[in-house]
Amino acid sequence: MILVSVRPGQEVVSTLKAELRARGVTDGAVVSLIGAVEGCCISTMAADDHAKDILTEYAEPFELSGTGEIKDGTVHLHVVLGGEGDEAKAGHLHWAKVEHFFVNAYIVPLEG
Repeated sequence: MILVSVRPGQEVVSTLKAELRARGVTDGAVVSLIGAVEGCCISTMAADDHAKDILTEYAEPFELSGTGEIKDGTVHLHVVLGGEGDEAKAGHLHWAKVEHFFVNAYIVPLEG
């Protein structure tokens, strides 16, 4: 198992991609994401068109948990975000910035 820690000043998806590329991981499972972010972009599918993504950006702190996969070098993450007032949001993670907290990703590479 590989631990990738995203620290203050880093972006979650690009940091994971860079670290996995540096380690030669092209396929695997992101079995757990945990941490907190200060802003992000997630998408969900439109109710009337499954091929249409609705992207929403947030500029507020969220607790974050999630899972995902790495396929042919592409990182695909699904997250649940908890915000102020016990508000929850969920979707496909496009980007998330870490300013004061951290995000840890636990990854199991697939052997070829």
